[in-house]
Amino acid sequence: MPRQDTIVDLIRHGEPRGGRMIRGQGVDHPLSALGWQQMREAIGNARPWHQILSSPMTRAREFASEVAARLGLPLAVDPELREIAMGAWEGRRPSELAEQEPAAFAAFRQDPVANRPPDGERLEALQERIGRAYDRQIAAYPGRHLLIVCHAGVSRAIVGHVLDADPEHWYRIRIDYAGLTRIRHDRFGISLEFVNAERLRTWRSP
Repeated sequence: MPRQDTIVDLIRHGEPRGGRMIRGQGVDHPLSALGWQQMREAIGNARPWHQILSSPMTRAREFASEVAARLGLPLAVDPELREIAMGAWEGRRPSELAEQEPAAFAAFRQDPVANRPPDGERLEALQERIGRAYDRQIAAYPGRHLLIVCHAGVSRAIVGHVLDADPEHWYRIRIDYAGLTRIRHDRFGISLEFVNAERLRTWRSP
């Protein structure tokens, strides 16, 4: 029997209550009504998955639980898929930081590897943590179609991991609320099929 491809769909959580602010591990609001709508519309009536995986953060886990229950699929919560810790900037709005700490915020935007928020997790640590978690899950579910419900930082780190891209380039990747990304592992290696899609695509690349 030919070896089946392993397909991984990533979806970022939708908008949380409280609107746009910096949320890592220390601030974890549940989804707003709009956030639930964004995520439900993103996946529609699709049901191609065999396994749901999730970050432990409320803004991801609650939707993952809903999808797993609705489709009758197993759900595994992986603590290592949590968002990057943003230290002293947790819960603050970007506009506030730009006004109150303009030099620090500008330095972060220009070089997020060297200029982390005070007490924030370093991107190199995120790279190691997410790469380890992703490889472990791929090994655990060969030939399966997985849905990972996670975060913008985690999605960027996974894309960076499979493309062997250094963390200094990750912020070039845009991941919107409920943005979808697909990665395929087949006999030829790894392919990134799409990034930050608004709706789930079911087509297969040639």
